[in-house]
Amino acid sequence: MRTPSARTRTHRLLAGVAAVTLTLLAACGGTTGEETSGGSGGGDGGGEDLPLVYGVFATPLEEPWDGAIHTALQSAADDGTIEYKHVDNVNTADAMERTLRNIASSEEPDAIMGDAFAAEEAVRKVAAEFPDIPFAFGSGEKPVEPNMSVFDNWLQDPAYLAGMLAGGLTKSNTIGVVGAMPIPEVNRIVNAFVQGVKETNPKATVKVSFINTFFDPAAAKQAANAQVAAGADVLFAERDGVIAAAQEADIPVIGMMVDQQEEAPKNVVTSLIWHMRPTVDAVVEQATSGPEAVDLGEYSFMKDGGSELAPINTDVVGGVPDDLKKKVEDKQAEIMDGSFTTPVDESAPAGSIDVSKK
Repeated sequence: MRTPSARTRTHRLLAGVAAVTLTLLAACGGTTGEETSGGSGGGDGGGEDLPLVYGVFATPLEEPWDGAIHTALQSAADDGTIEYKHVDNVNTADAMERTLRNIASSEEPDAIMGDAFAAEEAVRKVAAEFPDIPFAFGSGEKPVEPNMSVFDNWLQDPAYLAGMLAGGLTKSNTIGVVGAMPIPEVNRIVNAFVQGVKETNPKATVKVSFINTFFDPAAAKQAANAQVAAGADVLFAERDGVIAAAQEADIPVIGMMVDQQEEAPKNVVTSLIWHMRPTVDAVVEQATSGPEAVDLGEYSFMKDGGSELAPINTDVVGGVPDDLKKKVEDKQAEIMDGSFTTPVDESAPAGSIDVSKK
């Protein structure tokens, strides 16, 4: 690690100023008002020589997408790699711009990570104002020189495997998916899931609903309940709220971003897991060696350790046939050795999909 930068040394002197400013921000309604330190994870210097990485999240951390980033950053802090602080629920573009500018100017962190999907222009505007600070944000847009890197949840591989499971588990031949909105980063996951369903059950129909927001558990649950009423007996919880509906209906469900089995041990058969730590480690490298403008998407691919399918829970309602489990495991081996490449289709899926026609 390089000698700590001026930002690393200076931000500690300004921590009190930042706390006051963040409190004022909260009064404006931009965030939860909770500016939280994740700790340094130890070290002889008590964290004083570690780069400060700030997480700035548009949604509450209960939302799995931002929760996955937060978990990886906290893991790096626990390992003594970084000092970590974060703010969540920065839920408008204006609030995102104000919060980022405040953190960049007051605490001068060594890197800032977060999600920019609902505030692309705001994030890029502030990044341009602070070219010496690496910005790395979940984004559907391209990197921007000199310091704006992007990443995304490239989870098509575990999505395909999860679809195979769902296709083999359904008895009604109807599967429900509840997603955020029909944008490329959601579409490719849903479409990969549908292709996986087709491999194990070409007679199935997949019903797809979008709630047009990234975080509204009540709306997601309502959409899932409608799918159950229409005959779905397996659900894919691309959004938070669907697992609760599956638990009430006592049917299998597939989780998202983190292993969600503990939320409903008799219903969550597996989850698509996003391992953000490889991406975080790449950003920490920028924090110590200098900013870049790169696409970090490759760090989310299954073969690179950035994603996986959670262990299959055979104790779910209805069980999991041994031959189905083996099919999924064999396909996973093909993905890992490169003999199978999951198709990437970012077109908007239809509301009801006859998989035999895909």
